Amino acid sequence: MGLGPDASKVETWEDSSKSRVVVVEKKKVKKNGEVEETGCWVRFSFRNCMPSRSKVDSFMSGTTASCGKSTDEKNRDQQVAPVGSSTSTSNIESTISTPNFSEELKVASQLRKFTFNDLKLATRNFRPESLLGEGGFGCVFKGWIEENGTAPVKPGTGLTVAVKTLNHDGLQGHKEWLAEINFLGDLSHPNLVKLIGFCIEEDHRLLVYEFMPRGSLENHLFRRGSVPLPWSIRMRIALGAAKGLAFLHEEVQRPVIYRDFKTSNILLDADYNAKLSDFGLAKDGPEGNDTHVSTRVLGTYGYAAPEYVMTGHLTSKNDVYSFGVVLLEMLTGRRSMDKNRPNGEHNLVQWARPLFGDKRRFYRLMDPRFEGHFSIKGAQKAIEIAAHCLSRDPKARPLMSEVVEALKPLPKLKDMASSSYYFQSMQAARSRSMPNAKNGNKMQVTFQPRKGTPVRSLSSQSSAQASPHQLPGVSPLPQIRK
Repeated sequence: MGLGPDASKVETWEDSSKSRVVVVEKKKVKKNGEVEETGCWVRFSFRNCMPSRSKVDSFMSGTTASCGKSTDEKNRDQQVAPVGSSTSTSNIESTISTPNFSEELKVASQLRKFTFNDLKLATRNFRPESLLGEGGFGCVFKGWIEENGTAPVKPGTGLTVAVKTLNHDGLQGHKEWLAEINFLGDLSHPNLVKLIGFCIEEDHRLLVYEFMPRGSLENHLFRRGSVPLPWSIRMRIALGAAKGLAFLHEEVQRPVIYRDFKTSNILLDADYNAKLSDFGLAKDGPEGNDTHVSTRVLGTYGYAAPEYVMTGHLTSKNDVYSFGVVLLEMLTGRRSMDKNRPNGEHNLVQWARPLFGDKRRFYRLMDPRFEGHFSIKGAQKAIEIAAHCLSRDPKARPLMSEVVEALKPLPKLKDMASSSYYFQSMQAARSRSMPNAKNGNKMQVTFQPRKGTPVRSLSSQSSAQASPHQLPGVSPLPQIRK
């Protein structure tokens, strides 16, 4: 890698596509007998994250579970240019020490304490058929316990739960496990997933959550073969997730920065109500006159705010930026990072940003799977909200309570694009031009006029030069507040 023997700090990111790990390495040099960080490099590694029976078996045998990050990646690493330097890394986070459970574990009284055998039986011996998914923390299994106790019960009876296991990957995993308990053990809100209890027994550390039957928003948006979520449900999910962030930022005694807001961490109950999960990377917000928290750059590539990646200065505005990315994913049906897209469209925010202020081409941002069944006014407002959240200047981004108020009317709007003459004409023109576009032919498409409507033409050669008329009954996209 060319970093030399002093490059000792490694931070791992998980890509939303679950096919890539981003590793940030910070180089350390000795200066006057002291160790000082001078910069960081980013490496991209590709891996297969599909769970298998052998992974579950290795967990049961007491060896390190392989549901999380792969370590055999040296031959696949690719170095890119340094992305910045940070000398303000927290001493607490950079010091490696033996976990002290009695000092670090602040257990809320309402949490249940499970034995490892309880959870082993509740999940039917962690068998692969009970596997719900996996992440950077570990594997998640479906289980059944007593309604008001800890004893396992017959599948299909009692209380259905999700049991998350901890990968045996050292101090960072332990810190994430503690953060989950210390935050979710104290916080309660309709838009936060409920932590029921935990298990700490020898080297086993597990967490028990309420079961969310609809799974993650990520699966509904991007899993092949999934039924597209309707406009009203997407906006309701966005509103619920925004309420969860607003609670963390503005309603608790000491603000909490979530730090890993993404579609895979938004879980859905049976009625598609959104709940934030996975608080392993959450941090307490700044206190007093402090403007930010200095910390290691941890999170998911494509969702973290650029100023946080560059400086390590963490504020609630990082969560606001991440919300903007997720809202954009919900509107477009595209992942935040997708290398399978054409050149220029790999990064969702970079691709979408030039379209934010274009009042005539906003429809290009909308998920084709909507098939026109989305509110025109609602789409324009949602794009405005996303653009505001994604402002390059963190101070220009809104508070999450402001986002909540802006989102409230959107799920109920009924001015569907499919009923507009303009959208119907656009769809017809697109369907007629597509066969010729595949063959490389240029085709001039003329809209059929209706009474009182001027004739307009679009060329399939360049959509950027198209000049469609204003959508009927829709005001121009408002200016984004600076």
